[in-house]
Amino acid sequence: MSVALLSVAAVALDALLGEPKRWHPLVAFGGFAERIEQRFNGGGRGWRSHGVTAWVIVVVPLTLLATALSWAPYVGWLVEILALYCALGMRSLGEHVEPVAKALRSDDLEEARRRVGYLVSRETRELDKTEVARAATESVLENGSDAVFAALFWFAVAGAPGVVLYRLSNTLDAMWGYRNERFERFGWAAAKIDDLLNYIPARLAALTYAVLGKTRLALKCWRTQGPTWDSPNAGPVMAAGAGALGVQLGGPAIYHGELHERPQLGEGVPADADSIDRGWQLVQRGVWLWLLILCVGAEFYA
Repeated sequence: MSVALLSVAAVALDALLGEPKRWHPLVAFGGFAERIEQRFNGGGRGWRSHGVTAWVIVVVPLTLLATALSWAPYVGWLVEILALYCALGMRSLGEHVEPVAKALRSDDLEEARRRVGYLVSRETRELDKTEVARAATESVLENGSDAVFAALFWFAVAGAPGVVLYRLSNTLDAMWGYRNERFERFGWAAAKIDDLLNYIPARLAALTYAVLGKTRLALKCWRTQGPTWDSPNAGPVMAAGAGALGVQLGGPAIYHGELHERPQLGEGVPADADSIDRGWQLVQRGVWLWLLILCVGAEFYA
């Protein structure tokens, strides 16, 4: 089966079933990674070399296993589909952001704060409506890149091994890639590897947002605002997405009790419930565009 058909099948499976409710492979992987981290970074004393060793132990064997299974006769195609399905988080993203928009429309600010707290790491207890909408819109744009477009990219490039390598690396970055006393040294490798694996997909996601939205404004924001962001990949994605939507994102936010003065992203109206919905629709349209390109490319290649 072609990469295009396998991708369509995995996206359809995600749309139909969503994330596995029980026995999700990434949950088991997270528990394994946590035990390895405790072994190599006990008390936060691990050095960069310990982080590299731990990353290799956690990621490489599972990537090799995915490679072997994808080459298995008769069932290799099924392994490919299941690998991409487990790596995608498209339906789950929608299930998390839509309740935030619904709560804002119902003027239930407490519920909106609670719901957006599932999406972001910033403190949400004192956010006003605009700040809640801004956080949710930023999250849908960034997670659309990380959880959807990057997974599709690495599957198209390297099949099941590529998407497994990417998803496990991205998960370790979420677990170990913090700039704090415990993970500053140990999590360095996980953060850098994730930055590397996301470099091209993030820019393709930013281009996708630009093409499907306010293109000139999106490209302008990408060029001028993207480099001001701390993350080399989230900056272009959220700047282009904010410009594509014609909405103001970024600005100050509190993380772990500390105020972070983040740059402004985008131009236009303040974020609201509509910007959350439009951001989610932008991600969905982008996925359809990518699948169309894959199918046309497969037909042309054939």
